[in-house]
Amino acid sequence: MDKESVVLGIDTSNYTTSLAMMDLHGKLVTDERRVLSVKEGMVGLRQSEALFQHIKGLPVICKTMAEGCTPFKIVAISSAVKPRPLENSYMPVFVAAESFGSTMSTLWNLPFYEFSHQEGHIMAGLWSLGLQLNKPFMALHISGGTTEVLSIIPKKIGFEIEIIGGTSDLSAGQFIDRIGVKLNLPFPAGAHMEKIIDINNVKDINIPVSVKDTFISFSGPETFVQRRLKDDFKASDIIYSTFQSVAKSLYLLIKNSLKKYDYKDILVAGGVASNKIIKNFLEEKLQSEGLNLYFGTSKYCSDNAVGIAALGVDGYLQQNKMKLG
Repeated sequence: MDKESVVLGIDTSNYTTSLAMMDLHGKLVTDERRVLSVKEGMVGLRQSEALFQHIKGLPVICKTMAEGCTPFKIVAISSAVKPRPLENSYMPVFVAAESFGSTMSTLWNLPFYEFSHQEGHIMAGLWSLGLQLNKPFMALHISGGTTEVLSIIPKKIGFEIEIIGGTSDLSAGQFIDRIGVKLNLPFPAGAHMEKIIDINNVKDINIPVSVKDTFISFSGPETFVQRRLKDDFKASDIIYSTFQSVAKSLYLLIKNSLKKYDYKDILVAGGVASNKIIKNFLEEKLQSEGLNLYFGTSKYCSDNAVGIAALGVDGYLQQNKMKLG
């Protein structure tokens, strides 16, 4: 049996160990992920602990992936080696993806492509929608560790990214997770919080919003909620109001950013982008203003290696002057 040619993508983020294989036509062959273990009551991991879990977890999900696939031939490897596509961008967790990918590519004499975690999120969002944007667009990257609004210029491989704005303190995901953990929910808490809400029986307690120009502050809203947790509010109302506060903040962030960059296409990526309440709020507000708002498919908003694999396919095809199709 002929083996299928695939590109292996690797991502080792703050929350998840991820591997993905994609064929040269852009079809996903396999997508394996292992969420890092966080002790009850904690709101994250130290970089050293997360890196250790990645090193232990990569062989495990490699075995799972190999056992569950049809015969394949890896022709290239791509890794997320840093948080952002900036020269001095660095975070220890990504050393695992870089080391693992570089070592295997050297042993097997394969091309090795380096990308950033942020590029992976953007590419995963576009790939999940079957969307190809060839002109500059805006992206909102909202996750457990990042809240940034970006100017994106597509390149032959990857993206040229400029940070327009973001958060001056907590990320949207950190704000959500801190409230969720205070409500005795597992970390990361966002998906667990959504399940508690009865959308037909909630009220907004009007958490204040702090947005100045193109920067959000979530520390004030978090303090407000922490104090309200001592009052007699239902957990579902606290959760709903937290999501509403995040959504209102992101809406103002986008509106202020559009005063500087006249884009019509906006991609929303990252784990928080899968939140239905935030998504519905932004869609209702922005689409009525004539903007093209794209949310990546929920499964590919959270941390994954699919976008990194897709970027690797682009790199391999460009290097070999082949055409995707």
